[in-house]
Amino acid sequence: MELLDNLSLGFSVAFTFQNLTYALLGCLLGTLIGVLPGIGPVATIAMLLPITFHLPPTASLIMLAGIYYGAAYGGSTTSILVNLPGEASSVVTCLDGYQMARNGRAGAALSISAVGSFFAGTVGTLIIVLFAEPLTRMAQKFGPADYCSLMALGLVAAVILASGSVTKAIAMIFLGLLFGLVGTDVNTGAQRFTFDIPELSDGIDFAPIAMGLFGIAEIVVNLERHLTRTGGTIKVTSLWPTMEEVRRAIPAALRGTLLGSALGVLPGGGPTLGAFSAYTLEKKISKNPGQFGKGAVEGVAAPEAANNAAAQTSFIPMLTLGIPSNAVMALMVGAMIIQGIQPGPEVMTKKPDLFWGMIASMWIGNAMLVIINLPMIGIWVKLLTVPYRFLAPAILLFCCIGAYSLQNSTFHVMQVAVFGILGYVFVKLGCEGAPFLLGLVLGPQMEEYFRRAMLLSRGDPMVFLQRPISLGLLVTTAILLLLMALPSFKKARKEAFVEEEG
Repeated sequence: MELLDNLSLGFSVAFTFQNLTYALLGCLLGTLIGVLPGIGPVATIAMLLPITFHLPPTASLIMLAGIYYGAAYGGSTTSILVNLPGEASSVVTCLDGYQMARNGRAGAALSISAVGSFFAGTVGTLIIVLFAEPLTRMAQKFGPADYCSLMALGLVAAVILASGSVTKAIAMIFLGLLFGLVGTDVNTGAQRFTFDIPELSDGIDFAPIAMGLFGIAEIVVNLERHLTRTGGTIKVTSLWPTMEEVRRAIPAALRGTLLGSALGVLPGGGPTLGAFSAYTLEKKISKNPGQFGKGAVEGVAAPEAANNAAAQTSFIPMLTLGIPSNAVMALMVGAMIIQGIQPGPEVMTKKPDLFWGMIASMWIGNAMLVIINLPMIGIWVKLLTVPYRFLAPAILLFCCIGAYSLQNSTFHVMQVAVFGILGYVFVKLGCEGAPFLLGLVLGPQMEEYFRRAMLLSRGDPMVFLQRPISLGLLVTTAILLLLMALPSFKKARKEAFVEEEG
């Protein structure tokens, strides 16, 4: 009964005119950035963070969530019709989606993608409903030492699941941790790494870092790559798949949903990892692996279901534990902090309207996306004719206005520029920005919990081993570190990302 009461509260919040409007706005923006190449959900949410200052907390988080899972939907449309993924998680959909379109099955590919995504999103939302409360109750039993160990586990897991070099991922996390130290020490009042700059006394603002690291750097990199279309637009006739296509798509979508749901919860996971893993799994278990890359319906159903399921379940650790599982969730944590909300188990108990309203809005948003995507296919494809050189200055202007509006200060604009240059350097060095952002968000919290644990134990570090929860988390962390050193694990990790790198 309590669960039904909570869901009733959630839908009563989500069905208000204001929240429905922001859910629709988020879904439209998400679809738009999913369609347009070079503008991902991370960059868009980073640019929109300043707007959350002027919105109610529930409305702003509903909108940002809509952008996140809307991008997963929108990317599939252009992947199938023009062989151009608008979003990283849609890259794998190009492999078979575009081939299906060339074989005259564009409508079937689009409808399978949309329905599979809606089903996966619904399952992902149900998983949040079922597991959020037990996880929150468990999190309420955590002490400072347990939280510190949990964050250490999250950072190590983020290293393992980040594509590319492990060494570079570790370096980026440590760099993020160092940037998180800038500001005033809460316990002593001493200034740390501020270089006598008054604006840094409260630390480096999260929004300028995110806008520079992902927004500005993304623009420069995309302009340098000279983004162009790689295929001709294919006309869509019938949207109905054949019974054979449905028969093959259903089990693939189910497997993709389960795999994506599991990977979305893991630190460093998310839609991209879910999509590539689901495609790899389907290819390995298929009786005819040679069909993949030539228009296999499983190659569309599985990754599309996986990336949407992962997009939903990645909210679980963020909402229940306050631990972001990927870069977008780190931005969501930043949006909550901007609103004066401390992410973690207290969100459910102290702000149940926000917690359950956001969960209810996810199902509503998924339903909106099916309606938005299929009838408006022609409009989304026409947007690809807009040259990126016209989009880039508009995005740049929006970043600068957003940064200035934070505190009406040019210092924040300069911060955006500095972190934009830093983000570009990261790209050139082959370093991911996501581990940096996770280190930046988790670092100050980890330090605070470490200090609390040491104060409560009167300086005895054995407190981390004496508490069963903390000990279990540290043992898991140690096992992951040992696994990273094994040659067989390194090989398996490299193979998992080979499709993405290709």
